[in-house]
Amino acid sequence: MKMTFYGQFVAGEDQQSIRPLIQHNKAFGVGSILDYGVEEDLSPQEAQQKEMESCTSAAERDGSDTSKREKQYQPQRGFGDRRDGVISARTYFYASEAKCDSHMETFLRCIEASGGASDDGFSAIKLTALGRPQFLLQFSDVLTKWRRFFHQMAAEQGKAGLTAVDVKLEVAALQESVAKMGIASKAEIEDWFTAETLGVSGTVDLLDWSSLIDGRTQLSKHLVVPNPETGQLEPLLSRFTEEEELQMTRLLQRMDVLAKKATEVGVRLLVDAEQTYFQPAISRLTLEMQRRFNVEQPLIFNTFQCYLRDAYDNVTLDVELARREGWCFGAKLVRGAYMAQERARAKEVGYEDPINATYEATSAMYHRCLNYILEELKHNAKAKVMVASHNEDTVRFTLQRMAELGLHPAEHQVYFGQLLGMCDQISFPLGQAGFPVYKYVPYGPVMEVLPYLSRRALENSGIMKGAQRERQLLRQELTRRLCTGSLFYRPA
Repeated sequence: MKMTFYGQFVAGEDQQSIRPLIQHNKAFGVGSILDYGVEEDLSPQEAQQKEMESCTSAAERDGSDTSKREKQYQPQRGFGDRRDGVISARTYFYASEAKCDSHMETFLRCIEASGGASDDGFSAIKLTALGRPQFLLQFSDVLTKWRRFFHQMAAEQGKAGLTAVDVKLEVAALQESVAKMGIASKAEIEDWFTAETLGVSGTVDLLDWSSLIDGRTQLSKHLVVPNPETGQLEPLLSRFTEEEELQMTRLLQRMDVLAKKATEVGVRLLVDAEQTYFQPAISRLTLEMQRRFNVEQPLIFNTFQCYLRDAYDNVTLDVELARREGWCFGAKLVRGAYMAQERARAKEVGYEDPINATYEATSAMYHRCLNYILEELKHNAKAKVMVASHNEDTVRFTLQRMAELGLHPAEHQVYFGQLLGMCDQISFPLGQAGFPVYKYVPYGPVMEVLPYLSRRALENSGIMKGAQRERQLLRQELTRRLCTGSLFYRPA
């Protein structure tokens, strides 16, 4: 295994044994993002059982409360094994709070090792490794309903169809609509939208609207939304048991510990994107970390999945929020790792497919989001982006736009990222040309990374296609050297 598949995609068994590879890559201008690749080897049935137990609240389990979550945010046994159809992303299943603490310690070791290996290092974390996923599901449901309610009222004001960042609701009309629904009195609603919170524009945008949830202790009794099927008003915020409240607190504490360690050793944290039913909560929690830690430079990078239909809205809203609040924007752009699973789940459960219709549409979305961020970088020297892509066209597009916008690689505003063992024909030429480029470097004992490697094996067709491309480039280089007589060393 070490001479073949393991050796291709995994750097070594521990932090000591991976040092030669890290140093070798560094010599060619390629950095490393350490990723401990060990996964629990569960059967599909065991994975489903763990998922159902950890995604259901105590009230739902004992029958005292039926779930009011939308179908998308309810646990689905048939899709409980989140590894199914997923190739490159590692998957964590909740076992206990002690196990989450263990994952945090692993992330801490990766952060420390990244800090020791480079002055400009990154480390990746996953929030499903740090806490009970029930909280992520419920919080995602809340955020999605609140956002949909905003767009519902936008449609009433004749402002449907605009990009999310451009929708602005008239405060007077909004107050009237909310009062008519019986959510709160007009006097109470006037307290929500004051000159202090909104300025003097007389309008409310989605960022203003979303900020209301920050004041949920004062507004909790009012945070209700109409059920689209029944028309009845329903509470937006779920009630949690004391133990569930404690589990949420521990998740936030673990995130805080990791961010503080990253600050201490000078490493940036890439918060990985996950399934759409977790992602609104993951993005919101990442945003809270960015507010606290991205003061002088981007320490926390959120990940945007460009195969999602709402990717552009998500990117533009976060850029605008960073501008308003004065913190440093940091993002990683990916196409996405869960397409087959997301599509199958949406069809089976019965909600709108969140994925773009075609690969071409996803590429167009990626370039649209990237272009918007690069334009921001031109005017904001503290903003940064990682272009995490194996697509040669996307890399070319990035280099072309950087040249047009005057973004120099030495400024380290634009980073590139690829997986270890893949697309070396992209990574190493970029590194040699002075562009900041990184490899995701998985490591861990052979037997314990087999679950990860077994899914890598499913990429064989893609690997072979990449290998054919590399052989073609090597042939071209060999031919060029033969023709120029520079193939062999000739002494002076």
